[in-house]
Amino acid sequence: MVFDKRKLYEIMHTMTLHLPPPDHVLSRLRLERNGVPIYVQLRDQILQAVRSGDLAPGERLPTMRQVAVALKVDLNTVRHAYDELERLGALTLERGRGSFVSELSASQVRDFALAETAEVLAAGVLARAREAGVAPAALAQALARLIEKENP
Repeated sequence: MVFDKRKLYEIMHTMTLHLPPPDHVLSRLRLERNGVPIYVQLRDQILQAVRSGDLAPGERLPTMRQVAVALKVDLNTVRHAYDELERLGALTLERGRGSFVSELSASQVRDFALAETAEVLAAGVLARAREAGVAPAALAQALARLIEKENP
């Protein structure tokens, strides 16, 4: 019997030949080669879906294994993203049951949005600095000086 590589990968990681149809969350997750770690991209995209209401409180997310297989990334990378989301209070991980969107207040959603924006901006600036040959420590010092000038 001959399998294509993708099918073989799915069988090896899910231990089944029949996968459920792609979840609406899985179909929207996209990874980019932009210098931002994969777990951060996953975390931010799920936070955005929570913030926009695409993921409702109490809604079950795809399993970590489903995400890893769908995106062809390591399971530990997805676990890192889910753990971060739990730490932030956006998800509740229930052993043996799955991962669910937490009930969020308006202020929590706003805080997530601000944290997400800060992370995306910082990651983008860091990636551009690396491309330009600027060391992260030098960038941090320059940013600290700018903040000090703004808030004497």
